[in-house]
Amino acid sequence: MQTPFRAAPAWRGLLLAATWCALAVAPLAAAQDGAAAAATESGSATDAAVPAHAAAPAAEAPAKTGFLQMLKDPEDGHLDMSDWLLNHRGFLPIPIIITEPALGYGGGVALAFFHRPEGSAATRTTASGKTRFISPNIYGVMGMKTENGSHAYGAGAMLHFDDDRWRYKGGVAKASLNLDFYTRGQFFPVQEIGYNVDGLVSYQQVMRRIGDDDFFIGATWIYMDMDIGFDVDSDRQFFADKELTQKSSGLGITLEYDTRDNPFTPSSGWTGVFDGNFYREGFGGDVDFDSYRAHAFAYLPLFDKRLIVGGRLDLRAVDGDVPFYRLPYVDMRGIAAGRYQDRRAAMLETELRWNLTPRWALIGFLGGGRAWGRHDSFSDATTAVAKGAGFRYLLARKLGLYGGLDYAWGPEDHTFYIQMGSAWR
Repeated sequence: MQTPFRAAPAWRGLLLAATWCALAVAPLAAAQDGAAAAATESGSATDAAVPAHAAAPAAEAPAKTGFLQMLKDPEDGHLDMSDWLLNHRGFLPIPIIITEPALGYGGGVALAFFHRPEGSAATRTTASGKTRFISPNIYGVMGMKTENGSHAYGAGAMLHFDDDRWRYKGGVAKASLNLDFYTRGQFFPVQEIGYNVDGLVSYQQVMRRIGDDDFFIGATWIYMDMDIGFDVDSDRQFFADKELTQKSSGLGITLEYDTRDNPFTPSSGWTGVFDGNFYREGFGGDVDFDSYRAHAFAYLPLFDKRLIVGGRLDLRAVDGDVPFYRLPYVDMRGIAAGRYQDRRAAMLETELRWNLTPRWALIGFLGGGRAWGRHDSFSDATTAVAKGAGFRYLLARKLGLYGGLDYAWGPEDHTFYIQMGSAWR
């Protein structure tokens, strides 16, 4: 459940809209998994799915609880959303707060519905003997709008089958996004080109768990059909015809492994994901190209978990006749989405979380990224450095969910981000 809608270039913004309802509540579902697991396991934070003090939702849910009572932690009396998030029935409103420089300020809302089919299993056991709670099926709708005229709406779902051996995640969205593309070359200054992408996108993914552990392999289908318009029509001259392709359709494969103790605000463990998507005219598109992403997030607790050191490595690449709005970009807090964009992109970032009290924490982060491939080699590309600081409050103790605010600055922009959960995704 990521509150900030940090827009990417057009294609990524559309994908985020298409799968928002499914992806926004994914960490919540996973955190519910961990909460149930922690109720049946003991050991260090590294071995547990969430912090060891988490409890199974069913064990603590009262028959009747008032709304205000659900927002108070019985352990310390502080504001806490655990009971509301774990025991709420019906639609759950999820606010979307947009502070991305590429789109301007804005917001929206997602409504999620949780449902467990009758007779479906509530837990499973991994090969190492750990218990994993199987989240209910989740359905949702969303809508958002920003000050620069961008808007999007869509619907999505996350479903689980056969005791969580199979997972489905996907959605469909309609969006109109006003963005900027930055041309650059070895001998010419950077030129900003304003454009609009208005289109429909469908994101469909099926995952299969391998064995009884936490490794998944999946197949993905991404379809986009959109209209491209420029603020100044003559700016079309900067792009080849295939770079202006309106329709693309690709099939892909995903490999994922996750040992994090908490998918919302991790304190230990790591996750690694590889995505490869292959777009072909034979799949229903107008152009052939491939896109790849490999990323890893790792977390190391120090000083009895008073200090959490996080690291992020993110690599992205495309090959073939890729549309200009599908190029990889440097995706970091403090840098406008699409500001540094090319056929290759790499990011390296670190984040420190200092837990001052059981509820409050300070955040500091620093990272850099490069985009290269069309005109610049890796060694000649500009390194975009971003840094910032913020604070966190433990909003849901049973989930290990922190929320707060980050202030970040990069080479061109200074902005803030309202965060729920980790800023890395």
